[in-house]
Amino acid sequence: MQYLNAFLCGGILCAIGQIFIDKTKLTPARILTGYVVIGVFLEAIGVYGPIAQWGGAGASVPLTGFGSNLAKGVAKGVAEKGWLGVLTGGLTATAGGIAAAVLFSLLAALVFKPGEKR
Repeated sequence: MQYLNAFLCGGILCAIGQIFIDKTKLTPARILTGYVVIGVFLEAIGVYGPIAQWGGAGASVPLTGFGSNLAKGVAKGVAEKGWLGVLTGGLTATAGGIAAAVLFSLLAALVFKPGEKR
């Protein structure tokens, strides 16, 4: 059942993004940024936790999960370090994901021939 929930949750998030791409003039970059902001907002009002518990990886892997982790990291940073935690908490909480993205991007650039599409 966990796999089905993850598939449904991730699929719904992807379908919403595809609808935005097809029906609006928003660029994919703006849609992705919006997903991060929505994740932060849903975590701030306490809604994202139950969604993530139901959806598992389908909720934690997309950009909404990244936004949720940013919000949790900032809250934890503020609790531990005061206002300095606003600047450091989010980066501390998401450092693993950011490092993995940089590493995998580097590996992809080394393995595949980068260039312009024609």
